[in-house]
Amino acid sequence: MTTTTIPVRLDLDTHAAIFGKAMNHLDNAATRELDRVDFDARLRELIRIRASQLNGCAYCVDTHSRDALAVGETAQRIFALPVWQESMFFTNRERAAIAFTESVTRVASTHVPAEDFEAVAEHFSPDEIGAMLSLIVTINAWNALGAAARPWQPEREDAR
Repeated sequence: MTTTTIPVRLDLDTHAAIFGKAMNHLDNAATRELDRVDFDARLRELIRIRASQLNGCAYCVDTHSRDALAVGETAQRIFALPVWQESMFFTNRERAAIAFTESVTRVASTHVPAEDFEAVAEHFSPDEIGAMLSLIVTINAWNALGAAARPWQPEREDAR
């Protein structure tokens, strides 16, 4: 099998180390918020994957798909995530979270309308929404770095 190597554009750890550390702190803060409200680990990863798919961050799609499998998510649901609206594999609560993720991720065009917020509020408490929003904003920041700089390489299955 022949594969294409996608080169690193910019090593952020070298050329923006202070910012990289700040991103890690942001990620840790979002994780603490999720832990505080006992946010489902599988849904966390589905949110990360869906935002990463929309943003075209190959590294994050790969990483969080593997993370999702590690916390008990099924391959079937991961594969169905791009077509979640047409799939029967997601609960109404998960659908609300995924829709909210898409709305926030596409904020420049959606402006996160009231109906999107109200839909997620039907299934999640304000604390859960705050934690979820922290996660969505953080993964979108990671995706922007990953898509623009391509500072990380996904690990190939056959290389493990």
